[in-house]
Amino acid sequence: MSSLNKVALILNIETATKVCSVCLAENENVLARRDVLDENYSHAEKLLPFIREVIAESGKNVKDLDAIAVSAGPGSYTGLRIGCSTAKGFCFGLNVPLIAIDSLKSLASMTHSQNELRCVMFDARRNEVYAAVYDENLNELMLAQPIILDEYRFDNFLDQQKVVFSGPGAVKARDQIKHSNARFDTETLISSIGMVKLAAGKFSNGDFADLSSFEPLYLKEFVPGVSQKLI
Repeated sequence: MSSLNKVALILNIETATKVCSVCLAENENVLARRDVLDENYSHAEKLLPFIREVIAESGKNVKDLDAIAVSAGPGSYTGLRIGCSTAKGFCFGLNVPLIAIDSLKSLASMTHSQNELRCVMFDARRNEVYAAVYDENLNELMLAQPIILDEYRFDNFLDQQKVVFSGPGAVKARDQIKHSNARFDTETLISSIGMVKLAAGKFSNGDFADLSSFEPLYLKEFVPGVSQKLI
């Protein structure tokens, strides 16, 4: 059966920020999920138990999986490395494809807005964020990139339309961006739930990552000796 018509069982893994999240979904139907927000980054301890728990709760078997979807960055170097290496390990072991999901787009898909652009931000230390801008249909208007925040940074968007800023970096942006068209959503947390629809769409289209060459989108080089708690 082609992937276009197949009911796909996809394991979704999200570790790009301080949130460690896993969910199991059949196409867009979520069967089980686990989420934890930990300031100390418990991804290495939580991820595999979460995977076992969602599979057991759903009544499925790990051998039933049709694909693994992973949040591919940008985000925390350590979090992305743990999530992506785990996902690749499952894909090699089970001989199933890997689906790479843009971390910022995943959170943008969870942002509730009408007639607003969506600017999603992850904290990237000091006065910097990783940011991307999407329209209501999740079309990318600004590519994911590291941004040094200032009062006027997003005026090219804000002068034309209302913009909702969301994600961990939006807290820093709220302190600086005072434009009347700016709105801030600091309550919506990233979750593997945001990956489900995107992953199902990529599976249907056969849009898989190359297992042998896939690497997360770090955007910035990791600097040894500096705290790895970027997000």
